[in-house]
Amino acid sequence: MTPVFLTIDTELMWRHHAAGYAPAEIARRSLEPAGVGVTWQLRQLAAHGLKATFFVDPMPAAVYGAGVIAPVVEAILAAGQEVQLHLHPNWQGADAADRTRHGRFELIDFGRDEQGDLLTEARDLLMAAGAPAPVAFRAGSYAANDDTLDALATLGFACDSSHNGAEHPWPSAIGLPVRQIAPVTYRGVVEVPVTTIEDRAGRLRHFQLCALSAGEMRAALDHAAAEAHAAVTIVSHGFELATRAGTAPNAVHVRRFAALCRMLAERAAVLPTTHFADRPALRLGQDDRPLGPSVVRTGLRQAEQLWSNLVAERAA
Repeated sequence: MTPVFLTIDTELMWRHHAAGYAPAEIARRSLEPAGVGVTWQLRQLAAHGLKATFFVDPMPAAVYGAGVIAPVVEAILAAGQEVQLHLHPNWQGADAADRTRHGRFELIDFGRDEQGDLLTEARDLLMAAGAPAPVAFRAGSYAANDDTLDALATLGFACDSSHNGAEHPWPSAIGLPVRQIAPVTYRGVVEVPVTTIEDRAGRLRHFQLCALSAGEMRAALDHAAAEAHAAVTIVSHGFELATRAGTAPNAVHVRRFAALCRMLAERAAVLPTTHFADRPALRLGQDDRPLGPSVVRTGLRQAEQLWSNLVAERAA
C-alpha cells in the first residue's frame, strides 16, 4: 500500500488582515469562506471515510488572541482529524491597530536560532488553542531550509512536509534533490515531500488542489499506486475552495475537492489516507519518480484554469 497524506494548510489570510477587516471577518473569510471552508471540508472527508492533516498556523493568536484559532482547532479535532503545525512568520510583529506592520514573510529569512524561537512560540500558541503537541510541521509557502529541520529535530518533531521541488530552490530551500518525492530521513527528521508531477518535460508542478486538474490528480494517484510509491502528499488550503475575496465558492476548486475525495475513497485499499500522528511505517529513501508529462492532460488543465480565473474567480 501507498499511504496518502491529505494535508490542508489552515491559516488566517494576510490579505484580509491588511485590508483592515475585523478579526471575526478575517477568520470567516479565511477559515469558513462562502460555506466551503473547513467545516464543509470536514463533512466531505467524513462522508468518504478519509483522514486529513490540518496544518494550522497559530501565529495570528499573538495578535488577536487564541479565540481566532481555538474554534477551528476544536472543530478539526472533534471531527476526528489531526492538527499539526504550520507557520507564517510575518505575523510576528503584526499589530491589530496598525495593519502595515509585519515581520519577515519567509521562515528561511531567519537564522537557525531565530527559527527555533519562532517554532517554539508557534507550537506553544497551537497547544494553547487546544491542539495536542504537534509531531509534524509545514512551513508557510514551503519556506524551509536545513536550519528549519535542525530546529525541528531539536524540538522533538518527527516529520516535516515542506520540501516542494516545484518551488525549489526558493522559497523551498531544503537541501534535497528537486525531484525527491519519497519520504527520507534527513537532518534528524523524516522529510515527507509534497508530491510533484511533470506538466511539461523537465518542469515540475506540485500536487495541490488549485494546481492540478481532476484528471492530473487521478493520473498521479494511479501512477503512485502502480509504482508502489512510498507515500503521496497532497496539499490544499482551508480557503482554497472559495474565491480570493472569500465571498463565493470557486466552482472549479469545489468540484476538484469532491472529485479528489471520491478518488481517494475508491482507492482506499491501495492508497489509504493516514495521519502523521499514526506514525505509519514508511518505506524511506525509495527512488520514486514523479508522473511524466502529458500534453493532453496539461492542455485540459490550462483550459480549466483559464475558466477558473476568468469566470469562477469572479463569482458574486
